[in-house]
Amino acid sequence: MSDLLLNIRRSTLGIALFAAVTSGLIAVTQVLTKTRIASNQEAHQARALYEILPASLDERLHQQIASLPAPELGLTEIHFYQAIQDQEVQAVIFPIVAADGYSGDIHLLVGIWRDGRVAGVRVLAHKETPGLGDKIELAKSDWILSFNDKRLENGREEAWNVRKEGGVFDAFTGATITPRAVVRSVARTLDFYQRHQAEILQPVRVETTEAEVTP
Repeated sequence: MSDLLLNIRRSTLGIALFAAVTSGLIAVTQVLTKTRIASNQEAHQARALYEILPASLDERLHQQIASLPAPELGLTEIHFYQAIQDQEVQAVIFPIVAADGYSGDIHLLVGIWRDGRVAGVRVLAHKETPGLGDKIELAKSDWILSFNDKRLENGREEAWNVRKEGGVFDAFTGATITPRAVVRSVARTLDFYQRHQAEILQPVRVETTEAEVTP
């Protein structure tokens, strides 16, 4: 075999080996990145849970997950968190998605006290317009706190809208779609709670002990 062919073969093998190693490193990096992102998202959600309901109420809130069929919410099943004290569910938190945001899905946590009042609402993720729709974030404005202690009352469902459409919730200057989407999603969640309150307030049993999440 000529030196030229031998060099070509060596170069080809070297390139193939380099490509294989590079592809492997990229694949490992992608897996690690996805794992880190998922871990960060879980930690972010855990912190938001304890912003709505304090750990002093139930420090195992993030572990106590129940579920119910939820066709009214467009879901086969919805999972939710229960805050249990003295063997009774004192409040629940629903992770929900407002699919009618201006720029796509808005991921929310909606907390509801046992008596049907809103315990709190927090935004987990969204793609709304910076400086306009992003005011749904507590870090940008206190608008999200306007849900606290409100309830869905029979005959007053129209109140659950933005003011310019006959409701009691403020919209944002130049951004009505975003707050309207959040308001309507919270109202649907409250309606679901009222319809299934007895089932929702059945305490879930946690069989295993998981690692604690610092609130």
